Amino acid sequence: MQAEREGALNTEETTHRVKPASVTRIEPRIGPLTRIRELLRYRELLGNLIRKELKVKYKNSALGFAWSLLNPLLYLVIFSIVLQEFLGAGLPAFPFYLLTGLLAWNLLSNGLAGATGSIVSNSNLVSKVYFPREILPAASIGAAVVHYVLQLFVLVAAMLLFGWFRHWDQGMVLLPLALLVQLVLLVGLALLMSSANVYMRDVQHLLELALLAWFWMTPIVYASGWVQQNLMNKSPLMWAVYLQNPMAPIVMGYQRALYARPELRAGDAHVLVNAPLEWYAKRLGWTGLVAVAILMVGWTAFRRLETRMAEEL
Repeated sequence: MQAEREGALNTEETTHRVKPASVTRIEPRIGPLTRIRELLRYRELLGNLIRKELKVKYKNSALGFAWSLLNPLLYLVIFSIVLQEFLGAGLPAFPFYLLTGLLAWNLLSNGLAGATGSIVSNSNLVSKVYFPREILPAASIGAAVVHYVLQLFVLVAAMLLFGWFRHWDQGMVLLPLALLVQLVLLVGLALLMSSANVYMRDVQHLLELALLAWFWMTPIVYASGWVQQNLMNKSPLMWAVYLQNPMAPIVMGYQRALYARPELRAGDAHVLVNAPLEWYAKRLGWTGLVAVAILMVGWTAFRRLETRMAEEL
């Protein structure tokens, strides 16, 4: 009996000591402002990741950052030959026109492509260490911005060297505005695509096709003035629909700032959209509102999807 009582007591004590382990699920439910402050606290990590992206890309490369200039130069040679020599496009200073839009497009395509795969490619980091996951797509965008700034300096230097600066006027104020709107748009799309790519890897392949179609819907290799004239002759509604592409007003803003004034003509048509500076600023303003809406949608989706990213990876 004594042994049975001791056994019962031991079983009771063991049961008392070994309680079922409680599982606490920690989910980020902090507000946007708190999240922004948290992101600012991790700005040093962001800088390190941007430097890492740049170093890895040009590791053991003899030319280094010079390679970032070869891509637009190759486009420049190909399109100059095809459009000017074979098709007779005849745009004044076509290399400057092309590069003004192409560099902006490369900022979008390179930043978005890098950001979309950033979380998957850093799966080891995501599953082991806590940090705001937004840092990863932001680092890819930061590296793309560094490339864009370097290429833009080269373009501006070439314009100064060949005397094209005589076409600059107060339209230069559109340059920072276009860049700001584009970055807001890029961050919003990057957050949306990078989080979706964790759950559906087809997203990064679909993005390549979408970028190809998007490129030709944007006035980079053809004159925006020609598009305006042709579409307005058919239907003003078609011109209004064309402007709903957010990259179209952004590229037009860059072209108005760096390339030329609206009076510049190629044959019977204007090269740029024949409109006052206020029209360009207003179109960028509307596009900026759309970009902010995309940013809010993208960030909301990212924060909802990030809770299970480590499990999916």
